Amino acid sequence: MTRRLRPISITTASLCAALVPSWIATAQPSVLPGQEAAEMEGVGITQKLDQYVPRDVRFLNEKGEPVVFEEYLDRDKPLILTLNYYRCPMLCSLTLNGMLDGLKELDWSAGKEFDIVTVSINPDEGPDLARNKKKSYLSEYGRDSAAEGWHFLTGEEEDIKRLADGVGFGYRYDEVSGEYAHTASIIFITPEGRISLYMNDVLFKPRDLRLALVESSEGRIGSPLDTLLLFNCFQWDPDRNSYIADAWKIMRLGGVLTVVLVAGGLLVLGYRSKYSGHGPSGGLAAGGGM
Repeated sequence: MTRRLRPISITTASLCAALVPSWIATAQPSVLPGQEAAEMEGVGITQKLDQYVPRDVRFLNEKGEPVVFEEYLDRDKPLILTLNYYRCPMLCSLTLNGMLDGLKELDWSAGKEFDIVTVSINPDEGPDLARNKKKSYLSEYGRDSAAEGWHFLTGEEEDIKRLADGVGFGYRYDEVSGEYAHTASIIFITPEGRISLYMNDVLFKPRDLRLALVESSEGRIGSPLDTLLLFNCFQWDPDRNSYIADAWKIMRLGGVLTVVLVAGGLLVLGYRSKYSGHGPSGGLAAGGGM
């Protein structure tokens, strides 16, 4: 399933301008609503839901050790993938900070119930930058397990491009600014490596993150209530970039519960009738012997 979305850079321009000084805001290409700048050509998200991510792409982790992307798969837990770059003056920090704020509200932790992989799209960046970025975010996150569960990678342009193309993350280097034009997105991946969900924003509700992790884990994490809410009450709306109540699912659940309650009521009545002495084999039978 493929779904093409236009770059979120357009919708976040006003937010970014309010949060950063003007000289930083001009460092990355931006466009006005309704316009399409040349710098934004090829930039955006092409959703490739249910498709497998490239497993054999090679990177260096924050320690400078060679790793293959498949090392982060098949761990019986979902994965959140982010593509950013570590010297990014604006949008990358907004995305990672927004994700971190949402994750801090969950009782689940990276390294336990799920993992995170952050990949730099800039081939000129190396493990030193990745290590510093990891140190900063782990300090802010405050979860010990994240040291082994949040990975910051760098790599060669060919491998970066293969991974980005594989997950539908379009970006472009801008010669004028010396920065990368890209969108804001975090991508949820199943333990087996299938793309489950895209969240394209810089703000992430804790409830949405929780449901997305339950969905991406294919029910391997989360309580029975999480599973009930996800599969019987809520549905992901890519236009609103949030889980919303699904009327059909709720009506269907209500119908099932009604059937269960009626069946349970009939069983209770039958049980009482059988053992109260007033049923066919109870009081009437006893009276027949008089």
